[in-house]
Amino acid sequence: MKYNMVWTISYLRSLTLPSRAAARFFEFPRFAGLLLAGLLMAGCAATPDPKDPGSVADFEQINDPIEPFNRGIFKVNQALDKTIIKPIALVYRDYTPDAFQNAVHNMLNNLRSPIILANDLMQGKLRRAWDTLARFLINSTMGFGGLGDPAYQLGYTFHNEDFGQTLAVWGLPNGPYIILPVLGPSNPRDTVGLVVDALIDPLNIWLSNTNREEFIFARSGVQGIDERARSIDTLDELEKSSLDFYAAVRSLYGQRRSDEISDGQPGANYPMPGISDNFPGENAPNQDAASRAP
Repeated sequence: MKYNMVWTISYLRSLTLPSRAAARFFEFPRFAGLLLAGLLMAGCAATPDPKDPGSVADFEQINDPIEPFNRGIFKVNQALDKTIIKPIALVYRDYTPDAFQNAVHNMLNNLRSPIILANDLMQGKLRRAWDTLARFLINSTMGFGGLGDPAYQLGYTFHNEDFGQTLAVWGLPNGPYIILPVLGPSNPRDTVGLVVDALIDPLNIWLSNTNREEFIFARSGVQGIDERARSIDTLDELEKSSLDFYAAVRSLYGQRRSDEISDGQPGANYPMPGISDNFPGENAPNQDAASRAP
């Protein structure tokens, strides 16, 4: 349960629209208007009585001032997931060999290595940067272009970093909790991180500059299905056991991001965003396969 929950929310974050396509999407007037409407609805959220310190403290801790708007987007995302994303993920999980799924997952992790390396360096984490570089070189050669993960066998375990985490390490507050259409749980800091990571991805830049943007979307789609397939059982269990699925996802997102920012160190004094996985960060594919074994 602990390990699989890593995939519970993260698959939505993998659907980021990358590179030039991401810039177009986030500059699109309708999207800007949607965000503005959400911010304006902050005044519609039920605010606590200022004379009740307990209620005020709970409201501030939840950090969800536009909850009615967020719940609406959450319902739309759920409908999209149940009608399109989850059925595809089920077919992928149940009707393709585990070896193929692990190879796809390894390749996606390897392609993300330049982003992880850049954020390792921007955070001043030189040891983790070395691990990322070593993994990339080993898996790109001995792992046949990233399809295998021999680096894990040599002691270089996978870790993930993104620009949202970098901004947190730099001390930027996370801002209020928000639900992005399709992309799911986030906050202003992580939303900026999603866009920056997409725009600085070397593969996305090359594909955009050579008019191959369809491969950018294909990669994002495959990554989304890969993450969703790994979270099916855990999400189903969470939804069945939660009195309020929206609140459960919000809580998990905050804990998970806090855990990622602090690299799993509970004493780290980094700002807390909003969903944790009480769980380890993304792990090596070898361990993924073990966790899915009956």
